[in-house]
Amino acid sequence: MRCSVASDPRPFKIPQSVLVVIHTPALDVLLIRRAHAGNFWQSVTGSKDHEDETFAQTAVREVQEETGIGCDVGTLTDWGIENVYDIYPRWLHRYAPGVTRNTEHVFGLRVPEGTPVRLNPREHTEWRWLPWRAAADACFSPSNAEAILLLPQFAQ
Repeated sequence: MRCSVASDPRPFKIPQSVLVVIHTPALDVLLIRRAHAGNFWQSVTGSKDHEDETFAQTAVREVQEETGIGCDVGTLTDWGIENVYDIYPRWLHRYAPGVTRNTEHVFGLRVPEGTPVRLNPREHTEWRWLPWRAAADACFSPSNAEAILLLPQFAQ
């Protein structure tokens, strides 16, 4: 059961999330810039909405919500990688008291060149396609950069 503090009607986030590296066959990677977070470029990320939601369901939902891309236009692949990391202190308030670590499951989504992107303006302000090495260099998150660097081996 998810609970929250009485002053905040939103339930606590589940510390299980996905990272989806969206890329073209040429290995150009879609990066999106977070709203309200400075120069924070990333791939699609997001937490499970409920405990029973699978990581694949979370990935499909988050890609649609954040980019407007339906996973039916490409090939979603579970890379079988999980990253466990400390939640940034500025975001700890979103989680239940005592929760300090998140488990992130990594996917890739290959889409055709020219796939249209429609951002959710509450979450992201800009998007860009970059060659995979440049995309890894542009990421704020170390786990996101590491996943992008693995793209050539998973894109085969």
